Amino acid sequence: MKRSEKEQIIAEVKEMIERAQGMYFADFTGITVEQITELRREFRKSNIDYRVVKNTLARKALESVTGYDNVIPKLVGHTGIAFGYEDPVAPAKIIKKFRDKHNKLTVKVCVLEKQVFEGSQLDEIAKLPSRNDIIAGIIGTVQSPISGIVGAINAVARDLVSVIDAIEKKKAA
Repeated sequence: MKRSEKEQIIAEVKEMIERAQGMYFADFTGITVEQITELRREFRKSNIDYRVVKNTLARKALESVTGYDNVIPKLVGHTGIAFGYEDPVAPAKIIKKFRDKHNKLTVKVCVLEKQVFEGSQLDEIAKLPSRNDIIAGIIGTVQSPISGIVGAINAVARDLVSVIDAIEKKKAA
């Protein structure tokens, strides 16, 4: 591989690292072509990039971005990197599902919004709610008091109508 090609790969990986909210470094040893194709297909559905990069090139890309010093020692053996841009937890859920199905793919290290976690913590990370779930929960929490106020106002109006109706019936009798 020519030096210019290496520099281009380093620049691409650096850009991916800077954009990613979640990164998962995995050892893909022992995975068949069909299985890796299945994994890549699942990643694509969720807008996740998966890249196999030489460790030396990944190391140089990580060194050019601050905050990833703890990741560099984990770059040993075959390494594939999953980059989650919109939801940092989405790659963890896909990797866990794949790993449970095939009993392959060892996660070396996980990075969530520049926080570095051991690969053994993948199961806990995969249980976290997705970004969309968190947003929906917040909106529901904000909307709940508003709907309660509307219900209370409607109840007062309904009770007032009932009282007026009762008075009218009493006067008519």
